[in-house]
Amino acid sequence: MDLPDFPVEGGCQCGAVRYRLKASPLSVYNCHCKDCQRFSGAAWSMSMPVRSDDIEHLSGALDRYDRAADSGRTIAMLFCANCHTWLWNEPPTPGLMVVRAGSLDSLDWAVPIGNIWTDSKAAWAAIDPNRTNFPGQPSSREPLYDAWTRFTHKDT
Repeated sequence: MDLPDFPVEGGCQCGAVRYRLKASPLSVYNCHCKDCQRFSGAAWSMSMPVRSDDIEHLSGALDRYDRAADSGRTIAMLFCANCHTWLWNEPPTPGLMVVRAGSLDSLDWAVPIGNIWTDSKAAWAAIDPNRTNFPGQPSSREPLYDAWTRFTHKDT
């Protein structure tokens, strides 16, 4: 698969918040948890973990909502202060952010390689069993990172 030339950009619905992704994400996958369903207004959200150093907040004010995860940890969720587009999370893992792939200007290249929280997926949502899938929160994102690396380097 051909990744774009980085950097790439994204932002919110109203255009007030803009960001730049300076390098490939660590992975792209779908999350089917009830929180993502509610926040996205869809059956899942597309998660894109990135190194904090690889994303640059270019403009716009953000609002923060601290959400208690099932693990008991706190996840900071960041939204545009104007239109409330959900842009990224700051999980408790230092140096990591989870960007909402749908906020990219072009997500043609951001193909999900797996799914998490499949136990809470919508009954009609089809899960490809050949992808990297987890019934809940994986204890490590490494299998998702490895699957992304294999997917993006399969032609080299």
